[in-house]
Amino acid sequence: MRWAGTLIVGLLMLAACDGGPPVVHNEQDNVGPFPAADRPVARIISPRWSTEEARDRLNEAGTVMNKAGIAKGMTVADIGAGEGYYTIRLASRVGKDGRVLAEDIVPEVRDALAERVARDRLDTVSVRLGEPANPKLPDNSFDRILMVHMYHEIEQPYEFLWRMRPSLKPDGEVIVVDANRRTQNHGTPPKLLECEFAAVGYKLVSLDDMPSAGGYLARFKAVGPRPEPKDIRACRLVPPPAQTPTAS
Repeated sequence: MRWAGTLIVGLLMLAACDGGPPVVHNEQDNVGPFPAADRPVARIISPRWSTEEARDRLNEAGTVMNKAGIAKGMTVADIGAGEGYYTIRLASRVGKDGRVLAEDIVPEVRDALAERVARDRLDTVSVRLGEPANPKLPDNSFDRILMVHMYHEIEQPYEFLWRMRPSLKPDGEVIVVDANRRTQNHGTPPKLLECEFAAVGYKLVSLDDMPSAGGYLARFKAVGPRPEPKDIRACRLVPPPAQTPTAS
């Protein structure tokens, strides 16, 4: 019933891409031509969402990779890779003919993951340091880009998604796994997620309940031309209207 409760909250909290006045004022500097996120941004508190043993008991990675359509020979990016829970399992799934790029923005986390990759002799995995507003991925390279329990921590989502878009292959998809709760509580309401992706020219392909991964799984494809940064309109979270008590 936990999912049902959070789903109701998500449905009540609507998102609008109308470029209207901001509801949430974030102290964000140097956003350049891109709009600032009009919602709270969660702080990075740990590279670990849960223990790997607990996640494997729920077959989290296997279920996510199955729903994401990840197969042998694919090239996959693991954004916000942390300690490498998905990186290691992605390498096994794509096999010797596939490639995995694991990226994190915390140098110490990146270094620890690089050591793990070298220790496990994962020759098909490369580890890279990204930037908060730019994943710095090579163009036309990825069949899938995974963003697991990290989207709510991106301070400048419009610039991040805009710079990430060219790295997808023509049939590539972005896979987002997150919890259906407010961003300050380390989740993203699905309506807000869809709105922010749509503002940069992505189309929602599917949205699935994913209790084994702590929330939901959303799949996106890039459609049409990439908008100019000045033409991107920020999404606003619109709280539900106050309800007037009724007599019984």
